[in-house]
Amino acid sequence: MTDVGRIGRPRALTSGIGRIGRPRALTSGIGRIGRPRAVVGYMTVERVRGDMIDLRSDTVTTPDEAMREAAAEAPVGDDVYGEDPTVNELEKRAAERVGMEAALYVPTGTMGNQIAAQVHTEPGEEVLADVESHVVKWELGGFAVHSGLQLRTVDADRGIPTPGEVADAHVEADLHRPGTGLCCLENTHNARGGLANGPDRIAAAAEVAHDRDVPVHLDGARLFNAAVALNRSAAELVAPVDSVMFCLSKGLGAPVGSMLAGSEEFIERARRSRKLFGGGMRQAGVIAGPGLRALENVAELSADHENAAALAEGLEGIEGVAVRPPETNIVLVDVEGTGSSAEDAVGALREAGVLASRFGETTIRLCTHRDVDRTDVETAVDRAVGALA
Repeated sequence: MTDVGRIGRPRALTSGIGRIGRPRALTSGIGRIGRPRAVVGYMTVERVRGDMIDLRSDTVTTPDEAMREAAAEAPVGDDVYGEDPTVNELEKRAAERVGMEAALYVPTGTMGNQIAAQVHTEPGEEVLADVESHVVKWELGGFAVHSGLQLRTVDADRGIPTPGEVADAHVEADLHRPGTGLCCLENTHNARGGLANGPDRIAAAAEVAHDRDVPVHLDGARLFNAAVALNRSAAELVAPVDSVMFCLSKGLGAPVGSMLAGSEEFIERARRSRKLFGGGMRQAGVIAGPGLRALENVAELSADHENAAALAEGLEGIEGVAVRPPETNIVLVDVEGTGSSAEDAVGALREAGVLASRFGETTIRLCTHRDVDRTDVETAVDRAVGALA
């Protein structure tokens, strides 16, 4: 097996063009080339008020002064040659944090998930995943585009398939079917409200997959939120799986970067796929330095969780609003009872000085993070009362 299709057999490119030389419509964020269109679930803020409280996502965090100093002072080298000492140190520490043999620094969490899928599988195989998982909903069909994989989804409770669901969804390879090549889990589970799943639930799903010789990858973009919420180590949460991706950005506050971890053999192959995806970086120590600082921010995630709980409690008092109790830093709010759509609610909140994300026809998401304190949360609740009542 190679990291791309079969050697010497070019196949059609499906990301932005049709077959080579024949442009076709782009459907991810824009319509035909040069004609922007709406992106569902996201909102571009052309001009942000100075007093705006941004609860769209924890991805909006900005690097603090310590991170900026780390970027300025980081010793650097060519990372593709393996000569950047800051990147090397980050990969070493990241692997230790999750109890894996090795780790790889990648620009984004999506790239980390896509690399993992490519390394674990062969083209044509199926990936078993929750229907609401990030790899299914928000990675632009990357498994199919990059690695020629098919998806087999299950509507799993809390986003983690039960042992029975894994067994029922598994496909044995034969003359007619390529079989199941990967089981992909997510923790915390973004679309289901930042749910933090414990090691027993993850182990139960992974055991059935492993019994059928299927590797398991964990999309742990907010893995440390789960660890803090459950008072368990990150290594304990990922012990049942073969590989894990986690973000240094989001709640940990780094400006860019994620980690992919697994066995030494897995990471050696992943490094080659990273190069194929265009993720081979040069003097990357200037962004790896803040990543090292981000690993020191894990304990601070508890404040984000407490603020999310306070936000949810405040919003529950608004007539017609139904709030899902948060387990970590994500608050899902159903506004159907107010007679408004999610789009209208997001617009009303913006006018009131609070930024939120549309997460469905009548559901919005608010996400606490290190750039939002308790005073901001209380102010956001006051503004929401006027905007949504």
